[in-house]
Amino acid sequence: MLVRHGQSQPYIDGQLFELVDGHGDPPLSPLGREQARRVCARLTLAGIDAIYATTLRRTAETAAPLAADLGLEIGVEPGLREVFLGEWEGGVLRKMVASGDPISMRMRAEERWDVIPGAEPAPAFADRVNDAILRLAASHPGQRVAVFTHGGVIGQALALATASRPFAFIGADNGSISRLVITPERWILRSYNDTAHLDEGG
Repeated sequence: MLVRHGQSQPYIDGQLFELVDGHGDPPLSPLGREQARRVCARLTLAGIDAIYATTLRRTAETAAPLAADLGLEIGVEPGLREVFLGEWEGGVLRKMVASGDPISMRMRAEERWDVIPGAEPAPAFADRVNDAILRLAASHPGQRVAVFTHGGVIGQALALATASRPFAFIGADNGSISRLVITPERWILRSYNDTAHLDEGG
């Protein structure tokens, strides 16, 4: 299962997020903590055998309630950290997209993060995500794994699974669940962007 982290704190113009290995690392917002509570409550009964997060704290903070409920340690998988955004790290991407910056429009039209100056090349990002998922699958044969990760990573993983356009699955909601089955022959997409647990009254 690929779980997108809860909503992170908003970007304030001119106040870059703290960086971890070059990546913006904001904590969860109050809404994000509530999304984490709800998604973890749902996953508590899902038969999870292992839990992973990335090196960025918004994923670990989202996974924490599930780890506490199940008594499991949170493993760290650096290969599933968010795509590196180069000069637009630290929250700048949000500003550029909101302002309709021409590069952000080109990014969407060409479905490539690497039109951003200094961003991670598309083939390298795809290889990184592919290798990390295969590594986790090999470590947990026949098990159900909850991986708390990022929207760009989920989009890339599902594009790999379906041989689709690069951005076909970009836009997974915060706190959503997408399900992949990894077999030696193929990756099978079972569901995308499941947010039933986030509905009012959940």
